[in-house]
Amino acid sequence: MTLPKSLILLTTQNDWHPADIIAALRKKGTSLAALSRQSGLSSSTLANTLSRPWAKGEMLISQAIGVPAEDIWPSRYFDPNTRKPISRPMRMRPKKFAESKRGEGCGNHS
Repeated sequence: MTLPKSLILLTTQNDWHPADIIAALRKKGTSLAALSRQSGLSSSTLANTLSRPWAKGEMLISQAIGVPAEDIWPSRYFDPNTRKPISRPMRMRPKKFAESKRGEGCGNHS
């Protein structure tokens, strides 16, 4: 039995090499550190996305280079056995919690 080319590509596609991701960012005129700072993160935070799954970091990088995150890291978005999409929702801090944390620890006690 011969599989269609598109199905063969889908089942054998690997994650991009970290150097390819960095090169794609450079081609867009930015870097991981610059993108991290631009996103309000520490300059080294997005580098974690290259070695471990983090939906928010993957989204930031994929938007910066214009390629869907599931194309960059297919192993993180598709089940290796069934090749069906894996749900990877981003956890968002509740707005109420974020607002209550603002101003804590800055010495403004009234």
